[in-house]
Amino acid sequence: MVEVFVSAESLSIGYNDPLLKDASFEIKPGDVIALLGPSGIGKTTLLRTIFGAVEPISGSIVSKLNNRGDLGFIPQRLGLIGNLSVQTNVLNGVRVRKKWYESFFAVFDKKSIAKVDECINQLGLGGHEKQLVRTLSGGQQRRVATARTLAQEPKLILADEFLGELDEDNVELVLDSIQEMIQSNKSAILMVEHHEDIALKVANKIWRIEGKSLVEENAGEAFQGGY
Repeated sequence: MVEVFVSAESLSIGYNDPLLKDASFEIKPGDVIALLGPSGIGKTTLLRTIFGAVEPISGSIVSKLNNRGDLGFIPQRLGLIGNLSVQTNVLNGVRVRKKWYESFFAVFDKKSIAKVDECINQLGLGGHEKQLVRTLSGGQQRRVATARTLAQEPKLILADEFLGELDEDNVELVLDSIQEMIQSNKSAILMVEHHEDIALKVANKIWRIEGKSLVEENAGEAFQGGY
């Protein structure tokens, strides 16, 4: 039986009025799902509902991701701390998986620091470890946010337009890094993406929000071979 990370049945989401009605879906290990649709249609709200930050209007959503750190979120505004270094921001990803009393001492843990530096280098940010995040370009900050998520090693990544401000080479770098984690960690990603050409190249499932309905398309072969 195939493991399911998250499942929803007849799910309606939104705030005062539903943005999405009667959606049913499953997210499984290995899934690379691109969520498409125009702005303001409910894509971010769906991510936030799966994350647990927004309560559903009706229907059910069940997560099997019970362990601390199993769910990673890259928000559109990234959630970085500008006055802290790249290394400290990425270390916050490691801290999510630790017990609260252990997280304070992660900075002294050689294994944690080695993991952080590995992720920083993987995203092409070597040499910037001690640089304050607020001094980086927008594209570099997006790579810091991705490195933080890689350091966390979640089972499911929810990414809201995390490829914005990246040039073609860095899009490839980020996607290759995510692919490697998905394959090695049996993870999955649900990503909001406005560029359909990128979505079709990297996703094995396409979800569209159309007329308050979630429409699922088969994007062909699984996420293999990268961008």
